Amino acid sequence: MTVPLFPLNSIILPRGRIPLQLFEPRYIDMLKQCLKDDRGFVVVLLREGGEAGRAASFFDTGTQVRIIDFQQLENGLLGITVEGEAKVAITRRWQQEDGLHLGETERLADEARSHVPERFHELPSVLRALFRHPVVRDLGMAVDYDDARDVGWRLTELLPLDKQEKQRLLELQDPLERLARLQELLEALEGGG
Repeated sequence: MTVPLFPLNSIILPRGRIPLQLFEPRYIDMLKQCLKDDRGFVVVLLREGGEAGRAASFFDTGTQVRIIDFQQLENGLLGITVEGEAKVAITRRWQQEDGLHLGETERLADEARSHVPERFHELPSVLRALFRHPVVRDLGMAVDYDDARDVGWRLTELLPLDKQEKQRLLELQDPLERLARLQELLEALEGGG
C-alpha cells in the first residue's frame, strides 16, 4: 500500500498519541487527502535533516497513524493529533515534486501481549509519574499498566532517550526485551550516565 511518510524528530508507537502542527503546503495537502480518503499516514524518525524542508533521511521502520483530531491553532497553524495503529516496514520510498515523501509499507506482526514481570515492577510506576504531567495527560491516552507492550511503548515515547535508542526500542518485537532495555536505560539515567 502506498502511503504518505511523515519524518519527525520523535516517534510514536501503537496506541500512542502525539500532537502535530502542520504549516508546509505538502503536509496540509497530505492531511486533506488523508481525511478525504479516510486513511492515515506513517510517522518515521529522522536520521538527518529537519522536519521542515525537503532533504530528510529517515529510518525504514515507522508507525502507521490515524488522525483522531484536528483544529486551527491560535498561532494560525493547523493542529492535528494522531494515534499509532501498527508498526510498519517501508519497502520502497520516493519523493513527490512538492517534497512529500511516499512509500510502500508492510505491516509488522503484532507484538504478543504479556504481563509486566515482577522484575520490572518499577517501570509502570515511572510511567504513572510521567502521565501526571499535564501535556501527557491532555493527550487522553489509555494505558494498561499491566501490559508489557503498553508500558514499553509509552516509556519509549516519553523518556528522554536519544533518537537512535528510541528507534532500536521501536524496532524490537519482544515486549519483555524492550522492558529489559528500558530498565537498563533508566538505571543509567538515574546514575547520571
